[in-house]
Amino acid sequence: MAPDIYSQIQFIISILFSLAAGSCAGSFINATAMRTVADKKWWGGERSSCDKCGKTLQTIDLIPILSFIFLRGRCRYCGESISRRHFAAEVISAVGTAALFARWGLSPALAFSLAVFWFSLFNSLTDIEIGYIYDVWAVALGALGILMRIPAGWPAIFDGALGALIGFGFIAMIILVSRGGMGWGDAMLMLGIGGAVGWRYSALSLYVGFMIGGVIVLPLLAAKKLKRKDAIPLGPFLASGSVAVLFFGNALVRRLSYFLGAAPGWPWG
Repeated sequence: MAPDIYSQIQFIISILFSLAAGSCAGSFINATAMRTVADKKWWGGERSSCDKCGKTLQTIDLIPILSFIFLRGRCRYCGESISRRHFAAEVISAVGTAALFARWGLSPALAFSLAVFWFSLFNSLTDIEIGYIYDVWAVALGALGILMRIPAGWPAIFDGALGALIGFGFIAMIILVSRGGMGWGDAMLMLGIGGAVGWRYSALSLYVGFMIGGVIVLPLLAAKKLKRKDAIPLGPFLASGSVAVLFFGNALVRRLSYFLGAAPGWPWG
């Protein structure tokens, strides 16, 4: 078998494995987020159950993505519809995980990317569900990011610390100036993301996140689907911005090299 064909087959298998692993991660993240919101244990012997009838679900009901499709989006026991939130979380995690593997391959950047992506998905789910970002989960990402930077030495650690400071400081400044126009959970979210991605990616995540928010929210305001005083969760937009930067950050850093420096920094360079 020619080496290039072998490499292509290996790549396809890796992508399929990434999809499967990502869907499982998405299922776990969604369950953890929803149990956290409901103030239930997400560890130990806690079993998944139907949101409507409370029936304990079996393995056949819990296969990520496939169970929802085969059951046609309905509980096998009571026949009530299953929230599409579960399916959406699994699909988003599966596709995102595979895309990040295709982008970074087996590298330190992949480990950082998956940490940012999965923690951001968790924080987005809780923010969408109840408008609340749990500080401990946001800070955990930042702490993990700093720990993962230790093997690369003090410059990498400083980069992460500065990223956390920029992420938190920018949102904190808006909160103080606007006198509560945003929540401190958003600041903690960016602290965590910044600690993992470094200062250049942290600045870009803020910029791209606000741009995504503007593109989505402004048309809704113009169409009067939203009112100016309506509470809009910012976390998903900031998370989306950080994930987008994981894919396009290096190109943006080079384009904005006058402001950000020519090198994207470890582990992205």
